[in-house]
Amino acid sequence: MEYALGIDVGSSSVKVSLLDLKTGRAAAAASAPETEAPIASPQKGWAEQAPDAWWDYLGQAIERIAARCDLSSVRAIGISYQMHGLVAVDRAVRPLRDAIIWCDSRAVGIGAEAFTGIGEQRCLTHLLNAPGNFTASKLGWVRRHEPQVFDRIYKMMLPGDYIAYRLTGEVSTTASALSEGVLWDFKESRPAGFVADWFGFPESMLPDVAPALGISGRTTSDIEKAWRIPAGTPVSYRAGDQPNNAFSLRVLRPGEIAATAGTSAVVYAVTDQLATDPQQRVNNFLHVTPHQVPCLGVLLCINGSGIMNAWLRREICKDLSYDEMNDMAETVPAGSDGVLVLPFGNGAERVLSLRASDARFIGIDLVRHTRAHLVRAVQEGIAFAMAYGIDVMRQMGLQMRVMRAGRANMFLSELFRKTLATVCDVDIELFDTDGSLGAARGAALGAGLYASEDEAFRSLECLSVTRPEASWRQPVQAAYRAWCEALEKSFIKQ
Repeated sequence: MEYALGIDVGSSSVKVSLLDLKTGRAAAAASAPETEAPIASPQKGWAEQAPDAWWDYLGQAIERIAARCDLSSVRAIGISYQMHGLVAVDRAVRPLRDAIIWCDSRAVGIGAEAFTGIGEQRCLTHLLNAPGNFTASKLGWVRRHEPQVFDRIYKMMLPGDYIAYRLTGEVSTTASALSEGVLWDFKESRPAGFVADWFGFPESMLPDVAPALGISGRTTSDIEKAWRIPAGTPVSYRAGDQPNNAFSLRVLRPGEIAATAGTSAVVYAVTDQLATDPQQRVNNFLHVTPHQVPCLGVLLCINGSGIMNAWLRREICKDLSYDEMNDMAETVPAGSDGVLVLPFGNGAERVLSLRASDARFIGIDLVRHTRAHLVRAVQEGIAFAMAYGIDVMRQMGLQMRVMRAGRANMFLSELFRKTLATVCDVDIELFDTDGSLGAARGAALGAGLYASEDEAFRSLECLSVTRPEASWRQPVQAAYRAWCEALEKSFIKQ
């Protein structure tokens, strides 16, 4: 039996999966730590993690798999990782400080300065993004506020780059990773040296660019000693968590959409057009695809989403399971009898132009409405927030044919899927896969262990298809229009 190993480095845990290359199915999986990984917040709005803690968690997860499977049969390794983080290392490739991770907002002001200083038009045409709060801006923050650290930086890396280095001993990044950091020039197809110049760091601080899908390095003898994975095993896939989620679902072509709805909700649409949103409510990154023609991933994020549903259960429906909440919501007609929910309240929302927005219940009649109405209205509100972002994407010229999602979190609710399908007028395909398994498939494809995309995804089965509900169309569309009006009054026209 031969395997590909997939690693998914998240901010809450590190998950590892083994893919049986013969069957194309998961042979084993494990994650660490057992409780949610800590995030340090030395000041309000800051979020940091130690890169070596990710490595320790990876070791723990691999040890659990090694107790059940022979890791000497691993033939390729793939890495998925939390996007937009900054790992700053010295010449010995040791972290100089904790990583500034994706949800850290300290560099928002510096990114805004860069957008003006570099020039809005140049940013939108070459970077397809404003510098925002992405990796380049975080490095600019370190230069300004921690000069003693900045002066010792040899290379800046993203989280996946650091894990790849620990596996191979080679420092590299990918074009996709640089695009996540707003350090990739889409017009010139090269690292964006002008961004480095503006922030005041040498372009040599960026690692060499290796393929995201293809062999970027090989494991060291130390890895074989520690985990029995053979020295020389190729590391042959690397992608940020959202491009990887799309890859995992075989969302690889223009018109296809990947979606998640856990704590936050993400819609990730693939396009071959260099389209931008002037208001920067959605962002563009270089997608990871086996095709010759480069594609972009247009990313929408709703910070609230599933955390709103979790709050509702914890505070109002603590006597119910999520399945029972879903059943209760089914007793209320589409449109929730006029109850509207704006499901934000989890930090500044990019889709609202980085406004700090709270969660709101609107239209509650204390005589008619029950908690069942609140349960349905929350699910509808989350679907409406995602639809609002999808409308932005359509205004950019993106075509939407099919949405794919993993069987998890909000997508476990048939009511949620039907509402989202109806309001967006798309079919939703549900699959049983995750990020670490997708990274394993990518590794096998990138190492040539699978000869084609079809072979790599032959075991990826669609579990169900949810289509727009004709009988819901009128009430759901009416509720969505009312929701958009409430959003405008509450947050947009302030």
